[in-house]
Amino acid sequence: MRKGPHEFDLNAFLQRYGLFIYTGDPEGDILLLEDEIRELYELNVIDKDEFLEALAAVKSRRPKEQ
Repeated sequence: MRKGPHEFDLNAFLQRYGLFIYTGDPEGDILLLEDEIRELYELNVIDKDEFLEALAAVKSRRPKEQ
């Protein structure tokens, strides 16, 4: 059964690859996270399913637009 974006442990995923991102700017952090996840996928470090789950988890952290 596929996990939803809220069940995917994004912090554990990032720590597995030694990625710690905190700039003090939440929107900037999200952009950097997306870039790092895309790079892991392009370098064939993660597979397509993990790539999509990680991106969904990052996107779920975006603040809702009013």
